[in-house]
Amino acid sequence: MGSRRSAAHSRGDPEASEPQEIARPRSQNPFTLPTQDRITEGVWEEEVDEYVKLTPEEQHKRLKSIIKKIDLDSDGFLTESELSSWIQMSFKHYAMQEAKQQFVEYDKNGDGSVSWGEYNIQMYDRVIDFDENTALDDAEEESFRQLHLKDKKRFEKANQDSAPGLNLEEFIAFEHPEEVDYMTEFVIQEALEEHDKNGDGFVSLEEFLGDYRRDPTANEDPEWILVEKDRFLNDYDKDTDGRLDPQELLSWVVPNNQGIAQEEALHLIDEMDLNSDRKLSDAEILEHQDLFLTSEATDYGRQLHDEYFYHDEL
Repeated sequence: MGSRRSAAHSRGDPEASEPQEIARPRSQNPFTLPTQDRITEGVWEEEVDEYVKLTPEEQHKRLKSIIKKIDLDSDGFLTESELSSWIQMSFKHYAMQEAKQQFVEYDKNGDGSVSWGEYNIQMYDRVIDFDENTALDDAEEESFRQLHLKDKKRFEKANQDSAPGLNLEEFIAFEHPEEVDYMTEFVIQEALEEHDKNGDGFVSLEEFLGDYRRDPTANEDPEWILVEKDRFLNDYDKDTDGRLDPQELLSWVVPNNQGIAQEEALHLIDEMDLNSDRKLSDAEILEHQDLFLTSEATDYGRQLHDEYFYHDEL
């Protein structure tokens, strides 16, 4: 994972030069929203600690405000659907906030756009430029070249106007193409380029599994292969034709935050629903306040310190 000219070399950026050695990225740029995977134990403890610093009265007030916002139909209960929608909204909000903060860091000259050169400076401390048609002998360096060229293609695709750099909206599309409609086809095509080895426009089970080959001395596949086969057959191959079409492929390569949110919503109801009515009242939530705090529903307590969530008007 369209193509415009290079934002660095093509306009004669003086920073651009051939790399003398392979630079390693200073940060990552995955196609992922900040879900629970980004929450480390240290971050979790910090958020809880900040929450505890609030007075009991302020804790209660802010938590009640968040509960009220989650309750879309204002019936006094939180359903699985309402919790899931809220968690998905939280994922997207923080992803966008993170991208906005990154934009300021990457825009080195403060001109309101991020050039390809500035992106490289932030990521690798200098501008790197690879020849698209010349593979490198070293396997590790070639792997990095391929990843860098993919970043460059995505950068160029995100650029919708004639300006050499990305404005904020375009930068968000670059960082989170899964959130922007005009990037969807690009995401699909990049996935096909990587996985569709026979060029038929689909991804078979064999292509899905990649370079895996069963050990001829083994009686059965390893556990991870069985898990991946199950995911292919039951999660992604919706029409059961033994291959993933572009839309099915999208469900694989784009993070399924909807599924994550639904799982978390079900978990909260299973753990906190005292009267088994499959919804949560204020009393049930406050009874299990610590669990609610350490969940995606409050982004591990982070929302208690973000006026966007607890303020009376969302």
